[in-house]
Amino acid sequence: MATTRLPSAGFSITIRISITADASAIGRLTTCVGEAGAIVTALDVVDSDPSSVIVDLTCDTADSAHADQVVKALDALEGVEVRKVSDRTFLLHLGGKIEVNSKVGLRTRDELSRAYTPGVARVCLAIAENPADARRLTIKRNTVAVVTDGTAVLGLGNIGPAAALPVMEGKAALFKRFGGVDAWPVVLDTQDPDEIVSIVKAIAPAYGGINLEDIAAPRCFEIEARLREALNIPVFHDDQHGTAICVLAALTNALRVVGKRLADVRVVVSGAGAAGTAIMKLLLRQGVGDIIAYDRPGALHRGMEGLNSDWQWLVDHTNKENYAGDLRGAIRGADVFIGVSAPNLLTGDDIATMAENSIVFALANPDPEVDPREARKHAAVVATGRSDQPNQINNVLAFPGVFRGMLDAHAEEFTEEMALAAARAIADVVGEEKINPTVIVPSVFDPRVAPAVAAAVRAAAQAAAASATSGATSPASAGAPSGAGAPATDPVGDEPGTLPTHP
Repeated sequence: MATTRLPSAGFSITIRISITADASAIGRLTTCVGEAGAIVTALDVVDSDPSSVIVDLTCDTADSAHADQVVKALDALEGVEVRKVSDRTFLLHLGGKIEVNSKVGLRTRDELSRAYTPGVARVCLAIAENPADARRLTIKRNTVAVVTDGTAVLGLGNIGPAAALPVMEGKAALFKRFGGVDAWPVVLDTQDPDEIVSIVKAIAPAYGGINLEDIAAPRCFEIEARLREALNIPVFHDDQHGTAICVLAALTNALRVVGKRLADVRVVVSGAGAAGTAIMKLLLRQGVGDIIAYDRPGALHRGMEGLNSDWQWLVDHTNKENYAGDLRGAIRGADVFIGVSAPNLLTGDDIATMAENSIVFALANPDPEVDPREARKHAAVVATGRSDQPNQINNVLAFPGVFRGMLDAHAEEFTEEMALAAARAIADVVGEEKINPTVIVPSVFDPRVAPAVAAAVRAAAQAAAASATSGATSPASAGAPSGAGAPATDPVGDEPGTLPTHP
């Protein structure tokens, strides 16, 4: 009855059980769950009488089928009655995970008159005369749209906008928890790039930034490029740029561990989609020695026909020796393997053919490109995207702080300089004196991460703005609203947004 996959909180269940009251009752329950391959995380007595006990037993299982096996094993015990089974993940999602709260009390007529009519008209007229004041006087100052068409959701593929909504809600919750950013899901019932661009352009006035999420390649590249050209607020595709930032941060520290320089290493990237392409572009921008890009047609090399423009760009800028073989051949002698593709492509024996002190980032989820336990037998540093393994490379290290910094700087675009600054900030949070093969990135709950990233991105944005305007007044220090009814002096402060306090 044991499972080959590891139990996790993602498949946690609570089972309400009635069992005959005797000295060994509880022990029989926990023993049964353990023998079924699950992990007991809590056991609470709900009620009892002289002959029976009702308990809620909570345990982590590996998947839905495994959860069913655990329940059947318990129900088969003598004197046990399973009364109810609750999937704790589904319970957490009941009614959605986010809500809107007013920042204004609206407890008196005075407050109502200033928050709504008639006082709000003065603020409306001020913005009508000077639209830039919307960044200061509306939710635009601190709000991001999380936009998807549901075509590339996690590892689930094209499941559509409604099914993508729980992921977008979760993303919005992470924005608020880690960056103090108000984010809202915008799920679009269209996969037409023209319609997506048109809709996002139309809703953009309410937002200070656009986070594109789970849009399939290659359309995601076109959509991002067109929106960046059309809008005066940052457009950030997290599957591309967030992943690239976190990978560069992790690789920076991994190279410190093994004593190698980025300029001297050869990197193999499995998966030349949105994430892989962005990773490779950022590594090239940072001065990597060489990269071999690998995808379904094989190693991308000169002489291949029928390539899209993004793959052609990679062919033109990578693979100096024009390797044209398979993935196993590509990693032979390589210093770094980065997987953002599919599970179980390599074995531990394949990793053994890499260069001495090799680095393996197997990031496919939930099952990585190579079993991390096997990879660790041969590689000096191993990272995955899993929370139950050391060195989890998770985009939440990047995007909350990136947007916090851009919003605070009133940035109009996201740049490579911001990406590089964010990666350095994440890497430096660990500290060179504390890095080791199992600690190359900080914990996602480290309260230093988002402020460090925000400060680095804000500095990069302000430096770019200062260079572009050459002494002109920066957006962050813009003057008071000048519209009808606005006072001659600045009526409000314009302090940067603040990050939440972490436990």
